[in-house]
Amino acid sequence: MITNESINRAIDYILNHINENMSVDEIASHCNFSRFYFSRMFKMETGESIYEFITRVRMEQSAFRLKVERRRSITDISCDYGYSSSNYSSAFRQHHKLSPMEFRRSIKQNSLVNPIYKTGNIGLESFEVCNKKISLTVLQDFPVIYERFKGNYGDLSFHWGAFQEKYKEYITEETLLVERTYDDPSITNINECLYDICLSAPKGYPMENTYVLKGGKFAVYHFKGFVTQIYTSYQSIFNVWLPQSNCQIDDRYGFEIYRKINCDSMYMEIDLYIPIK
Repeated sequence: MITNESINRAIDYILNHINENMSVDEIASHCNFSRFYFSRMFKMETGESIYEFITRVRMEQSAFRLKVERRRSITDISCDYGYSSSNYSSAFRQHHKLSPMEFRRSIKQNSLVNPIYKTGNIGLESFEVCNKKISLTVLQDFPVIYERFKGNYGDLSFHWGAFQEKYKEYITEETLLVERTYDDPSITNINECLYDICLSAPKGYPMENTYVLKGGKFAVYHFKGFVTQIYTSYQSIFNVWLPQSNCQIDDRYGFEIYRKINCDSMYMEIDLYIPIK
């Protein structure tokens, strides 16, 4: 768990400004620390230097855009993240061991292996099947209590149990259980995925470990199935539905709202919120 609030504030700042020029000095100043002290603190908490974290996020988020925005050119996407075409190709190959073009050609096939549960050859849904499970909605901002983790999405169930026990006095029938994931595990190393476990904050809850989850327009995939099938649903959205739909994903991060869970069978009904323009 990433417990240091200053580090989490820095991570939020980086994620929200990832397509802008950022310096270590700027991020440290945002958190009211000197560059050298904050750099050491960031590395101790996350296992990465600030520069390594920024570079990795840019490479992985731009790769995600190559995956879901098939109609956009590689040059346009590289510009979104502050790279010239040649510099982007070199940085991309260094990180992903493939050129951007090779990555785009291979990512759909590479997405067919579930890295979380080590299952291969998943069957992607057709656009028609996926589309029937999706509705469009506008959601208002709402505050959440959160804990942030960096690691394997397969550990989520363990963390959820501890999280709900810790905050059980704040959980009512109206409470929303929210999971905010920042990475696509077909792109990001499975042990470096960033995620927040959240519940909607009740009135009067102190300001510690809270933030406002930004609303807006979303495509909502209504998932009904077992935990091992969630990856397949996401890959159907990313590889099939988004590239073929008229919807464009925007710069916000998606999340999930749990509607029904059977802890014995691990059957779940979850709404997967995909931010769109």
